Amino acid sequence: MASSFPRVFKKRPSILQVNLGYKCNQACNHCHVDASPSRTEMMSKDNIELIPKALESLNISCLDITGGAPELHPDFKYLIRKSRKLGVDIIDRCNLTILQETGYEDLSKFLALYKVKIVASLPCYEEENVDSQRGIGVFQRSIASLVELNKLGYGQEQSDLILDLVYNPLGAQLPPSQKLLEQKYRKELLERYGIRFNNLFVITNMPIKRFANQLRVKNELSDYKELLKKSFNPKTLDSIMCLETISVDWEGNIYDCDFNQQIGINDTHEIKSLKKLLSNKKTLEGDLITVDDHCFGCTAGSGSSCGGELT
Repeated sequence: MASSFPRVFKKRPSILQVNLGYKCNQACNHCHVDASPSRTEMMSKDNIELIPKALESLNISCLDITGGAPELHPDFKYLIRKSRKLGVDIIDRCNLTILQETGYEDLSKFLALYKVKIVASLPCYEEENVDSQRGIGVFQRSIASLVELNKLGYGQEQSDLILDLVYNPLGAQLPPSQKLLEQKYRKELLERYGIRFNNLFVITNMPIKRFANQLRVKNELSDYKELLKKSFNPKTLDSIMCLETISVDWEGNIYDCDFNQQIGINDTHEIKSLKKLLSNKKTLEGDLITVDDHCFGCTAGSGSSCGGELT
């Protein structure tokens, strides 16, 4: 059955979001890419080389790097060095604990040196809640990484080193008010650990992959999907992330967003790979965006994107 989600069209892309692979040092319950330490998928060097070319050719202003834990890719630093020369903004979607892994002790300083914006997962300021979602010991290691980043200047006033945090609900519910939760995070993290950050993003959990499987086991999947549909907010449609984003998977295939990438849908675009996009000198501007029922997750309530609330 076709989705009832509205038709939306691509604007001129300004963000290239690249998934370097599914290998991760964690296996979080809510992970929509099923990332884990056992995954082996990694982007090839040939596709890595296409990324800076795409940034320049398509006149894209932001490179958004994700995974898995993207820092585990052997060419992670190479990609940042090469892309930074083009003057684009760079985002590292970091799980924080990778900064505490053996062999990655210099990673925080590297990110600071190249002024990489860090968007870091921290689903709660309470240890029990974080560890229940992301694994035992993750909270304390995350706090240690945040303290380290603060010492380097991340999240501090009058610093150009940006540290944003990400909140995901623990279960089948919409996230609370981003503004109010951000105030609570600031108070709790500062009073308990002396930690500062720039922004908090609240992101709705998508009913796909690992999270969908959990809901299915609990017999909650249908109800959650219905909640997303009933909470549809048409005011979010002008701001959804797929409008200005090209999502690239570890094999170099292109999608409208990271969620479409994970369920493998790209029906409305003639061009399916970054390589062909470059050779055809197209931008996807004006193309019909591929949608399905999971898209209601981005438009429910106040809306949700990689940058948090939309309205």
